[in-house]
Amino acid sequence: MKAKYKSLLALALTAPLLTGCLEEAIPTDGVIQSQLNASEKAADAIIMSMPAYMSTPDMLGASAAYDWGYPSIMHIRDVMTADMPIASSSYNWFSSWSAANEYIGDEYMTSQFVWTFYCKQVLACNKAIAAIDPETATESQIASLGSAYAFRAAMYLDMSRMYEPLYASVGEYNAFINSDNNVVWGLTVPIVTENTTEEEARNNPRASHDTMFDFIKSDLEKAEEYLTGRSSLNKGLPDLGVTYGLFARLYLWDAGYQEEAELHPRPVPAQPGEGEGEGEGGEEAASRAASTPAQQYAQAAEYARKAITVSGATPMTENEWLNTSTGFNTLEVSSWMWGIQQMKEDGSVQTGLLNWTSWLSNEAQFGYASAGSFVQINAALYNSISDRDFRKLAFVAPESSSLSGKESYCDAEFAADFFEPYYSLKFRPNSGDTQNYQVGAASAYPLMRVEEMYFIEAEAKAHVSPGEGMDLLNTFMKTYRYSTYKSYASSMEDVVNEIILQKRIEFFGEGLTFFDVKRLDMSVTRAYEGTNFAVNEMYNTNGRPAWMNFVFVQSEGLNNAGVDKFNNPNSAALYTPVRL
Repeated sequence: MKAKYKSLLALALTAPLLTGCLEEAIPTDGVIQSQLNASEKAADAIIMSMPAYMSTPDMLGASAAYDWGYPSIMHIRDVMTADMPIASSSYNWFSSWSAANEYIGDEYMTSQFVWTFYCKQVLACNKAIAAIDPETATESQIASLGSAYAFRAAMYLDMSRMYEPLYASVGEYNAFINSDNNVVWGLTVPIVTENTTEEEARNNPRASHDTMFDFIKSDLEKAEEYLTGRSSLNKGLPDLGVTYGLFARLYLWDAGYQEEAELHPRPVPAQPGEGEGEGEGGEEAASRAASTPAQQYAQAAEYARKAITVSGATPMTENEWLNTSTGFNTLEVSSWMWGIQQMKEDGSVQTGLLNWTSWLSNEAQFGYASAGSFVQINAALYNSISDRDFRKLAFVAPESSSLSGKESYCDAEFAADFFEPYYSLKFRPNSGDTQNYQVGAASAYPLMRVEEMYFIEAEAKAHVSPGEGMDLLNTFMKTYRYSTYKSYASSMEDVVNEIILQKRIEFFGEGLTFFDVKRLDMSVTRAYEGTNFAVNEMYNTNGRPAWMNFVFVQSEGLNNAGVDKFNNPNSAALYTPVRL
């Protein structure tokens, strides 16, 4: 679980890195690019490899039980926040991220997994983009090309938000100057496209925030062009509504970065003349003087509203949330704009264990969660939910609660024997089948729901006009969650905090809270009277945790001179658990 590579040589020889985005690493059975270009069916196959790859298990071939594709990374992000305690168990393969924070340095397989997944997913997107010539493509292929650009933009936006170092207050930790005395402030990840050569990839610096913003924006503009008036094949591929949703996420990220840069400007290396990194990835981020945080927040709100309108999606109902057969396990939900459907034949399902349902559904009796790694909601977060809010019934209530006994279970007898207060009931096994993994694990997981757009719109407005943001939140909550909701927050900080609180409740377990905590410099509080976090998970931070600044695995620097010596500072083992 905490495996460390034995030698740098072994690491360099076995690791597919962002330079590996040039390699044949997706399931195309050895088909070369020229064959893809020549065959419409082959091009369609490569398009469908993008969503298919998202759930690939055991990518590293190391039998690590956290290695099951993108949903695993969603889970990683969640356990790094204060929202998701995991019941104490020797089966918790995610303890490197949730507890110790020691085994997420640049020499561990945990870091290798995250980086390698994104590299291979980018490869899938690059192959898809290269497979379609817009000048000769059919209408359906043009739509597929738009989906591929949106898919790639989503992956780069994820990576940028995870690897871009932001200020963290802990000891002598400096997020912006690494152990090589190089400035990494404002740097994201190297950019590899369908046109990048191996030679270029071997010396490919980390892109500045502004360079990455422009790159992602360009991909989304192409997606918008190719998807306007066209439908994608299914919800596994981004459509125009999703593209607008990604625009909203992009502008929210950029607005937050600009505000952060004003608070924590570019530092100066300890030794003058060193660490400037000219041409090596440490370049000064380009100034986009034409934009301000207020303008970027306005753009985020505008695109969020476009996503709501164009998608035609409507927020989930109480029955859709709490249904024991279809609760958060199917794409056939009105609010799900983008998601991945796992099929019985998929490798992830056939493992029985390395899949979304195994880890997120406490009721799936074939999975890791029910073996002891039960997923919980933070008791403090649970207690912040009104008893009138149906979302509270997605968790097991304490016996003292008026909601105790009102929860719905797939198997009430199993729940009575094993479930404790705060255990999650949100993610049901497919068809409510708790026994047969070939049915129960063939579920879907969400990548974008329309509710996120309502929250982005409200937050973005609140940063400029708190009253308007509060009105938007009140309207959403009263209309779709419980009719008596009313918040009287008035200051910008209080309104944003209330919006994020409701957003944390809404998207528990969906891998989104991490981005808000990091972007908004929010503290993680796990140690308090009545906590349900295990003793080795009881960290309290002052603002965003340093562990949210992901580090590159060492072998990326060994293979890419542009990244060598420009890794983020190691954030492992900086914190000590609080003893109550």
